[in-house]
Amino acid sequence: MGEGCGNDAELMKYVSSVNIACGYHAGDTETMRRTIELALENGVAIGAHPSYRDRENFGRSVMNVPADEIRKLVQDQILSLKTISDKAGGKLSHIKPHGALYNQSARDTEIAKAIAEAVKETMGNTVLFGLSGSHSITAAQKLGLRTASEVFADRTYQTNGSLTPRSRPNAMITDKETAVTQVLDMIKYGRVRSTEAIMVPIVAETVCIHGDGPNALEFARTINQQLIDNGVKIGATNG
Repeated sequence: MGEGCGNDAELMKYVSSVNIACGYHAGDTETMRRTIELALENGVAIGAHPSYRDRENFGRSVMNVPADEIRKLVQDQILSLKTISDKAGGKLSHIKPHGALYNQSARDTEIAKAIAEAVKETMGNTVLFGLSGSHSITAAQKLGLRTASEVFADRTYQTNGSLTPRSRPNAMITDKETAVTQVLDMIKYGRVRSTEAIMVPIVAETVCIHGDGPNALEFARTINQQLIDNGVKIGATNG
């Protein structure tokens, strides 16, 4: 959230945690402050959403950035949001990289390690969100960080457990029935149906819905109700 999509206040009613843009791909100091205040008003856990410095492409362009620079840009964004959150009486509960930084860390051990080191050095007691089954999770766990294996309601999966690249026409899930089925399969049965129609094992500890998606509010409202109806307890990963 905090990406200028205009639906944050409504979305807050149906989620337990939010990932707030820290200014590098979207947002600014005032947007961060307002989004944090919304989260506090709704009892929603606050998370930093650091990215590459790439506002032109919404943080979704692959970049070749040295590990030292990745550590610093992640730390700078965490500290920026933490400062604003502290002033508002909030607390950062988790960190989730955004866009290309997130996807590259899932595949690249060095990027995953750099992000995990940045989180540990800056906020060692918080939770790092990463793609379920990826290098993001294993690198963080090696450093002793707490992690949350993340799955997606609005993205399709490849048979190797990775997300389908956005460049492909079938990358996004656009109807709520498919999204609900995928989420329930991942949470209740630990599996996801790939684009090749193969059931892939998966660990689901937190579910992502992209706030900039055209169906974000409908997805959040419907999935929230379906989880409740299926006896799934909804709560922040960090308590």
